[in-house]
Amino acid sequence: MAREVIERANEDDVKFISLQFTDVTGTVKSVDIPVGRLAIALEDGIWFDGSSVEGFARIQESDMRLVPDADTYSVLPWSQPERRRARIFCDIYTPDGTPFPGDPRGALKRVLARLNERGWKFNVGAEPEFFLLRRNGPDQIHPVPHDVGGYFDFSASDEAQRVRAQLMLALDSMGLEVEMGHHEVALGQHEIDFRFSDALRAADNVATLKYTIRALAAQQGLVATFMPKPIYGINGSGMHTHQSIFDADGGNLFFSPEDPFRLSKVAYGFMAGQLEHARALAAVVAPTVNSYKRIVPGYEAPVYVCWAQINRSAMIRIPSHTQGRDASTRAELRFPDPSCNPYLAFASMLAAGLDGIDRELACPPPVNNMNIFEMTDAELQAEGIQQLPGSLAEALKELEVDEVIKSALGSELYAAFTRAKWAEWDAYRTRVTDWEIEYYLETA
Repeated sequence: MAREVIERANEDDVKFISLQFTDVTGTVKSVDIPVGRLAIALEDGIWFDGSSVEGFARIQESDMRLVPDADTYSVLPWSQPERRRARIFCDIYTPDGTPFPGDPRGALKRVLARLNERGWKFNVGAEPEFFLLRRNGPDQIHPVPHDVGGYFDFSASDEAQRVRAQLMLALDSMGLEVEMGHHEVALGQHEIDFRFSDALRAADNVATLKYTIRALAAQQGLVATFMPKPIYGINGSGMHTHQSIFDADGGNLFFSPEDPFRLSKVAYGFMAGQLEHARALAAVVAPTVNSYKRIVPGYEAPVYVCWAQINRSAMIRIPSHTQGRDASTRAELRFPDPSCNPYLAFASMLAAGLDGIDRELACPPPVNNMNIFEMTDAELQAEGIQQLPGSLAEALKELEVDEVIKSALGSELYAAFTRAKWAEWDAYRTRVTDWEIEYYLETA
């Protein structure tokens, strides 16, 4: 494989290779090398100082080695021909040759290894939403929507459609199998979906999609944001994630023709596990202060811990068009948002689902025929329906006592993640906002 990658880089006339990984919060980091050093990097790895990377080593333990995953080679389509770059995602190792426990990609690979021992494969199809915004002045504070379209709107002369088409072509050229792109509900909001794949490749794809869209939007003078709720009063951006487990023969273990809902015992256990761990899982899949401005009633975001087939307010939905179709049967988790680190999110989601399968947790009945938003607290309690956390702090406290999700992260990543997120919460809670000034300045 190493020789094939070197040959491809030469054929693509690549001048530099970006060796990429993410920090604990999901920010993509990059070490650039001349293409002439690619052979050395593929054989021996590249040493780097990890002491300044969020969630990585302390100063006295800073030396780390990037080991490129040759399967992830892809040319960056926005790079100029005279300095054309390709990227390769990397795994991170310590000086003694062991995987670095604080590597988010490594955390996902550890959980997937547990699944591989059973001969199973975790397939994921993520649907990240994002806004394309214009700058509103010299800084980038309070940008405005790029267009005036609505859900699935089309116009032959629509500038947003042209930008979205350019994004889809670029992502396709990088090896992401784009299935669909469309305008979302809110002004300036878009979604690009790509074909489901194994969870590791899906996480790589999400990371790729985010920085590709940002780079290409910037070339058009636009701001692309994956912030969950950038504009008050309209829908926020989620990352609905379709999940299924296949066996070694390609059979979908979520499907059963005998069940009324065409769901198997494995599917019910998987959903039960995610419902059981939902409030702690929120800290990882909706990991920002801003995430909890999206998870509120009235904007199509899930608020309640339940599952359904036709009720989009539920946390887990079984898409109705997949019923009775073996390979298509899947569980759509609706409360992740695109601010998450996809490696940590998918690792935690899988760990929660596996816990439900292994413990044979009972899955509650679906809430197909209930208007959850109109139910009183007493009615919700009678039905055993909990709410998702109302803030990042509440979610982090749930994570503190959930050993399954903490174990999926590992002690080092858990400590780094919660340290970063409590610092984010403290920065937020001590900041005086515009709303407070408007509300209290002359009334308090």
